[in-house]
Amino acid sequence: MSKIPEMLRYSDTHEWVEDLGSGRYRVGITDHAQELLGDLVYVEVPDVGKAIHGGEVCGVLESVKAAADLYAPVNGTVVERNDGLGDNPQWLNEDPYGQGWIMVVEAAAAACAGLLDAAAYGKLAES
Repeated sequence: MSKIPEMLRYSDTHEWVEDLGSGRYRVGITDHAQELLGDLVYVEVPDVGKAIHGGEVCGVLESVKAAADLYAPVNGTVVERNDGLGDNPQWLNEDPYGQGWIMVVEAAAAACAGLLDAAAYGKLAES
């Protein structure tokens, strides 16, 4: 069973969003997503300063099984990225909600309004 932390919000494309306050949101992929992908070997993360748009592709995740698009869960601007993932893509498998975070986005206060809570995401992940 995948871990689904209660304090996060989730997209239907398996990204999580953590509200850091002051209009900043940390983004990553869910435990369920990393389980489906298998061992990750490469991560392409958007550059700092890049505008991203909710529901649109903003990066790439490659595993030993497949390549998958990374979707932006919110509209905003990338203000920080986890450059450590370049040399350590396995962090997404080992600690998807911690060391495996992907980027921090600056966005409007209502950025998470259309995202799923943990219970709703859990139902989606089960189906």
